[in-house]
Amino acid sequence: MTPANGTPVRVGVFGLLGSGNLGNDGSLEAVLGYLRAEHPEAEVDALCGGPEAVTARFGIPATRLHWYRGEYRTASRAGAIAGKGLGKLVDVFRTAAWVRRHDVVIVPGMGVLEATLPLRPWGFPYALFLLCASGRLLRTRVALVSVGAATIANRPTRALVRWSGRLAAYRSYRDAQSRDAMRAMGVDTRHDEVYPDLAFALPTPQASVPSDPSASPGPVCLGVMDFHGGNDDRARAEEIHRRYLDGTIRFVRTLVEEGRPVRLLTGDECDASVVAAILDAVDSPLVTAAEPSSLADLMKEMAAADTVVAIRYHNLICALKTGTPVLALCYAAKSDALMTEMGLGAYCHPAREVDADRLLQQFRALEKHSAELRQTLTERNLAAARQLKHQFDSLTAALFPATDQAHTVRKAP
Repeated sequence: MTPANGTPVRVGVFGLLGSGNLGNDGSLEAVLGYLRAEHPEAEVDALCGGPEAVTARFGIPATRLHWYRGEYRTASRAGAIAGKGLGKLVDVFRTAAWVRRHDVVIVPGMGVLEATLPLRPWGFPYALFLLCASGRLLRTRVALVSVGAATIANRPTRALVRWSGRLAAYRSYRDAQSRDAMRAMGVDTRHDEVYPDLAFALPTPQASVPSDPSASPGPVCLGVMDFHGGNDDRARAEEIHRRYLDGTIRFVRTLVEEGRPVRLLTGDECDASVVAAILDAVDSPLVTAAEPSSLADLMKEMAAADTVVAIRYHNLICALKTGTPVLALCYAAKSDALMTEMGLGAYCHPAREVDADRLLQQFRALEKHSAELRQTLTERNLAAARQLKHQFDSLTAALFPATDQAHTVRKAP
């Protein structure tokens, strides 16, 4: 679809995309699906963390997010520190030049307004601020679509996030607490809406038939994470990681002793170290590891499982979307909110304080109520699909008014 002047709408997508995080790429996939269905003539490209991966997988042109290639490596030498500093200045002009070439820029989902994992203010928060400021200055509409947010204690990070939110032309959130967090940080959210995470708009693989209760128990999928706590946990990061890993290993070992097959799943490239640690500690052919390259791969694994236990937010979404009962290891309030929204609020366990015995009790309760939970998930997934349809309609009205008017006229009798 094109505006009245016949020029295709130029749409940019922005974020830590193509960098190995399956959830981020799944959010991009959902937005590209919307654009290709509703705005097929739009010219789309990306400013992102892994441009080569984005172009190879999604077939759109992509530009590197940061001028300095070592942006996310710790800088200790003078040359690296100088390179990072120069990169911050260069990125002001690079970002503005990229934004200028577009009519609309979409930030597809992701927790771009939170700091629930370790985060420095001059990394992604600064890049997001440059995007939103450039959009306001150059009159390019910037949309934060179904994003996650959380109240941030660090003052520089909070200021950058607050101003990014204020400068965006469109904001929607993936849960009510994200909207509340932005309001608490000084953003006027009176016209902002809440919709499900964009990953709920992705195609769902065919779920397997639940196991016969009288038959041998089926496989368990375990989603893992290289978890060291959040931004405020840096002083005890190794202690948190060790407790999480020890509790998870004990849980897996007990399942194996009961004859249960366990399938280890990741959500980011960095999670491979946790998979290796579990395989080394529990030497059994019953424990295997998948190598998913997308949320679709994760959903296929989970659809074939009896039960899922997972920590990463988008691993939880994949299980919920396939209708597979899931127990969440929660490291942030967003996971608790998601589970409550989907009717599984009773099956949450703190990731920072993994207690293998209590985790096993919750796991057995989850399996005991599997049938009714699958029915609940079927109903909640239908509701999420309806809400996301409304989200995309409102996005078209807000960002593509010319094409939306043409589409409405075309539909009229």
